[in-house]
Amino acid sequence: MHSSLIPLPPRQVGIADAAQFAGTTPEAIRRYHGIGLLPEPEQGSEGHRQYGYDDMIRLLWIRKMVDAGMGMDDIREVFADPAPVGADSGRGAAVGVKRMRTLEGRMGLLSDVVTGRLKELPEGWLRQTDLDNLLVMEQIFGPLGAAVNAGRYAAMAAHPGLREESDRVEAAEEALDDTVAVDDPRVARAAAERHAFEGKLDAAIINCGQAQRDDELFESWDALHSAGAASENATGQDVSRGEKHVSLIDAVGMMPYDYSPARLQCLKLTGELAANEPPAAPAAAAR
Repeated sequence: MHSSLIPLPPRQVGIADAAQFAGTTPEAIRRYHGIGLLPEPEQGSEGHRQYGYDDMIRLLWIRKMVDAGMGMDDIREVFADPAPVGADSGRGAAVGVKRMRTLEGRMGLLSDVVTGRLKELPEGWLRQTDLDNLLVMEQIFGPLGAAVNAGRYAAMAAHPGLREESDRVEAAEEALDDTVAVDDPRVARAAAERHAFEGKLDAAIINCGQAQRDDELFESWDALHSAGAASENATGQDVSRGEKHVSLIDAVGMMPYDYSPARLQCLKLTGELAANEPPAAPAAAAR
């Protein structure tokens, strides 16, 4: 949800912000361009490369694969064939490839606490866009934040009608393109539909026991990570190793989403609806 404390996302970012958000360097990004691993985006009006959502998603997956020890040829193979790496592949030495085989493709590149939640879902239920979303959540909020977000998928899987409703809400939001004025009635209507859906999803999370599992996850996470908490920031970067700290607000401002002014207004209105709604009674939330 949008908050006045969190900036609205940009539509594109420059190479410096792209590198900082992904935990790499502009030189490494240029190298990925040079070897054809990352398509080079078009240059903006000032002659600089501008990176959008799809560019950043691919860059984040590249970083995950590099960190997992995968070679450039293996990474190219993954992007050439988005299906999980087959057991008959001859490149079994790479740790990342083995992990992708075991944990259904790119899901195996997310943190253990996230994949632990996802393995509870029905086989084939997750979409690539779901994994992309969790990848971004993990980068911004860390593994714990992404695991809680994965719980949303678990609740939707337990209540199949919610997936269809989520698709309808997302379609309405995506229809708010640059041809739609910010005061168009469709903007407020889409915000109301998003707010209503989030209320239903929150109730489903409580009903299926996901909220209790989230509380247990927080407790176990705190017990395991309390000693190292001071050295890790909101994006999961270890400051003790000399990595530059990126605040939560800065991280949100570095991840681009191609949202029109109308869709940004929809985000704002949705946040206002949530902020102005009185807390639900426990009995109502459980129904």
